[in-house]
Amino acid sequence: INNYKLKNLDNKVFMANQKKFQFGVLLDTQNATVVGRADEEVDTFSVLGKVAAPKTLPNSNENAANNEAKTNLGRFFKDILSLMQNAKEIYVTGPGVAQEQFINYLADTPQFKATKTINDTETNLSEGDLVSLLTQKFK
Repeated sequence: INNYKLKNLDNKVFMANQKKFQFGVLLDTQNATVVGRADEEVDTFSVLGKVAAPKTLPNSNENAANNEAKTNLGRFFKDILSLMQNAKEIYVTGPGVAQEQFINYLADTPQFKATKTINDTETNLSEGDLVSLLTQKFK
C-alpha cells in the first residue's frame, strides 16, 4: 500500500512540474505572442511576452538577401525560445508556414529536441483567446 501511495505522489509531483513547462505560441512571419505560466505556483496561463521579427533590409545581391532572411528568422525563433526555457510541451498556432518553420527549428535545436509540439491552424486569436485555448488544452 505504501508503494502505491508513493508512486501516486511521485506522479502528482511529476505532473505539477510538467505544468510549468507548457507554453503556447501564436506566430506569423512578423510577430509572436508567447503564453505560459508566469510562476510555478500559479496554475493559470498569461502572456509572457511578444516578439517582433527583425526587419530584412533590401539588398541588390540575392544571395546576401537570402542569407540575411535566414539569419533574421533564426534570431526571431531564438528570441521566442528565450521566453520558454526548458519547455516540455509547446502549442504552436498561427497563419502561414511560420509555425512549421518554428517546429522544424525546435527539432534541430538540441535543447528542444525532446519537446512535444502541438501544431494548430487557429488564425484569428486574440491574446485572451490564446490564454483560454491553452487553459483548455493543458488541463
